[in-house]
Amino acid sequence: MLISMNFSIDIDLESRLVTEKINGTWNAEIAREYHDEFMKTVAPLTGGEWAKMIDLHNWKSSYPEVVDIVGDHLIWCRKNGMVLSVNILDNPVTIGQLKRMFVRAGTAEISRLVPNPDMARAILIEQGFIKALRPSGGFKK
Repeated sequence: MLISMNFSIDIDLESRLVTEKINGTWNAEIAREYHDEFMKTVAPLTGGEWAKMIDLHNWKSSYPEVVDIVGDHLIWCRKNGMVLSVNILDNPVTIGQLKRMFVRAGTAEISRLVPNPDMARAILIEQGFIKALRPSGGFKK
């Protein structure tokens, strides 16, 4: 697991799932650092199909150049096996910026936008990336 002040990235090889938390306002330098670290962290998943779940609740609107950098990141993800991106976000301002990134990358059809983690998990269960609820109410990976 990689943790920085602006992001964390974790992978579950068995579930073929990348889990991320994005924080703060990003500039070009942070976006490039994120992409470099992302490529290293998810290397074991590339070559097969995988999904990612991104918690964007603490993300703020970023500098305009970040749209292109993250758009290029999403293009890389798609070329390297990403088949689903589930984004947890409920801020209308940052939703607009995120949608511009999807358009830039051509990933709108594989990107889902939900307001909370439970809805994100439901999509990942439906798509086979995590297993259904345990009897205790917790999720199985």
